[in-house]
Amino acid sequence: MPRFAANLSMLFTELDFLDRFAAAAEAGFSGVEYLFPYDYPAEEIKARLDAHNLTQVLFNLPAGDWANGDRGIACDPERVEEFRAGVDKAIAYAKVLGNSQINCLAGIAPKGADLGKLDMTFIENLRYAAKKLEAEGIRLVMEMINTRDIPRFFLNNTSQALEIRDKVGSTNLFLQYDIYHMQIMEGDLARTLENNLAVINHVQLADNPGRNEPGTGEINYRFLFEHLDRIGYQGWVGCEYKPATTTAAGLGWLKSHNAI
Repeated sequence: MPRFAANLSMLFTELDFLDRFAAAAEAGFSGVEYLFPYDYPAEEIKARLDAHNLTQVLFNLPAGDWANGDRGIACDPERVEEFRAGVDKAIAYAKVLGNSQINCLAGIAPKGADLGKLDMTFIENLRYAAKKLEAEGIRLVMEMINTRDIPRFFLNNTSQALEIRDKVGSTNLFLQYDIYHMQIMEGDLARTLENNLAVINHVQLADNPGRNEPGTGEINYRFLFEHLDRIGYQGWVGCEYKPATTTAAGLGWLKSHNAI
């Protein structure tokens, strides 16, 4: 079975953020991820990781004003300096927390924007971030997100991501493949994962519809977990789903797959 990481932005949300680390460890997880660490001192998060023997798997580059609707700024030509400052901030956190990969969210395309200019900005920002992160031994991943949940999200399918990766031209840029988002946008999950295994460095999951835990929707997760093993996927699988009731009540899928 793959290695599963608890996404602490979506699981155990009945607890304060810093208390979710203990809950994840108690539930049997050995790794954690989340959207952002930046509201807390890195040393305080590191203490929770160490206390519960958890691996810090992933977090995102600063993504603008999340509370007011930003979902990344990497494609925005007006925010390049903000993006670059965010890369430095993320590196500082990663060096303390010990994670070896960071995700970049492209952001929402402004209405009426020149898509060619957004594409060029995104490529240049990825090139900049990939180089800076590589110097610190950190991999950069980029995530494709469905345009039903986030209308006009700029990076929204695998073929687009592969084309952008080619244009960036960095061996330190990889894909983050979220099964939930890509089931909505393109389907053909198993074949896409296998065909692009060399450039997929992180996988996330949730079922569809509802974005709840595996087993609540249409995706055959038993098959996909076995498929990931069969094709030799070595990375983590982040559990980025909304529990249908409580996190603890919904963890039966993990135990049934002998995952923890």
